[in-house]
Amino acid sequence: MAEIHRVATAIRARIGQIIVGKEAIIDLLLAALLCEGHVLLEDVPGTGKTTLARALAGALGCTFQRIQFTPDLLPSDVTGLSFYNQKLGEFQFRPGPIFAQIVLTDEINRATPRTQSALLEAMQERTVSIDGETRPLPRPFLVIATQNPIELEGTFPLPEAQLDRFLIKVAMGYPSAAEEEEIVQRSLAPSAVAAQPPVVAAETVRSLQEAVRSVAISPPVRQYLVAIARATRDHPDIELGASPRGSLALAHLAQARAAMAGRSFVLPDDVKAMVAPALNHRLILTAEARLRGQTATAILERILAQIPAPVEGV
Repeated sequence: MAEIHRVATAIRARIGQIIVGKEAIIDLLLAALLCEGHVLLEDVPGTGKTTLARALAGALGCTFQRIQFTPDLLPSDVTGLSFYNQKLGEFQFRPGPIFAQIVLTDEINRATPRTQSALLEAMQERTVSIDGETRPLPRPFLVIATQNPIELEGTFPLPEAQLDRFLIKVAMGYPSAAEEEEIVQRSLAPSAVAAQPPVVAAETVRSLQEAVRSVAISPPVRQYLVAIARATRDHPDIELGASPRGSLALAHLAQARAAMAGRSFVLPDDVKAMVAPALNHRLILTAEARLRGQTATAILERILAQIPAPVEGV
């Protein structure tokens, strides 16, 4: 746990040289990486989503690929394809951009459902099946997908099955006035960050991911997080609550948050901090709730206020 805490602190500092503010977002990305999960960034263009993904890849020494999703993008443009090499007289496989350790899928909701589904196996199984052959993807493997929640013309909303594959969903948000001024100031001066060596090797990340799974969750804390997930299924403003995959996501993220803090056990505060990122995209609100302006995050906050957190010794 001490090593995870040291690495997380160093990565925060490195990314902080490129991204101004956004410490909470950086922590969520690190938690998702340690859980071997994937991230959905939903925000307007120009808020630093691509820069954040590149900064994370550079700090980890991981290979990085960006896929710009468009309506004419084909599944083979993502996964790769087999072609006939006339010189060798045989078929050869040409890997697509999904064969990288950190993959940024920009504006994922602009691609057709057929192309979006090409990511499902890669995100869940860390493999790609083409022409009857299953090929493993490099590890660690992290998909950071972005989508614009404002411009909906010409988009294809992600189905619930694919939304559920993302471990967390977060929004970058606009910077404060002071942060935006610092962004402008940094852009006027040359940066030497790109020349710096990675904070940690990609191979080391795999061992840290294994260590996170050993973080202990006591029975009372485990019952607490399950109660939160189950409460979403009975709430009058929620048509479809979190599935058991949501409970697993919440548990793994709480483990990662505890490990990043240098602890070998999960506290109720770890669970509370991860409820919104882990569950807000897994809920479908009723039509009446949406008309009243309710949001999944606000409902989750009310659920947290209603369920008592376990207290040590009680």
